[in-house]
Amino acid sequence: MPEPQGELTLRTIAMPADANAAGDIFGGWVMAQMDLACGIRAAERAGGRVVTAAVNSMSFAKAMKIGDTLEIYTRIDGIGRTSMTLEVEAWAQRYLTPVRERVTHASFVMVALDQAGQPTPVPRNPPEA
Repeated sequence: MPEPQGELTLRTIAMPADANAAGDIFGGWVMAQMDLACGIRAAERAGGRVVTAAVNSMSFAKAMKIGDTLEIYTRIDGIGRTSMTLEVEAWAQRYLTPVRERVTHASFVMVALDQAGQPTPVPRNPPEA
């Protein structure tokens, strides 16, 4: 099994409210967690506010179940003038086991915004931590 690519950006547990009657976690919930992780990583890189502009080519390879821990890994793949592309992987650590499986992956495009909500350039050098 391959290892996750990128930086662990978000980790959370799948709960019953996030699932259908069969105990499968909603794909939309997984996607929302991926969006949150991208927002965190992109805002840190931009040094300010960002919004999601696009999500490209997402397909689900494995199901998540109630109790699984969702791990989101992000990697900045490219930086444009006002946008950045992040490669994102969602992994499930199966409930009460060390088993980890990739659930899905996607490419997210995030845009940096200024105080007025207009696109603003992404700094060439990342802000100091």
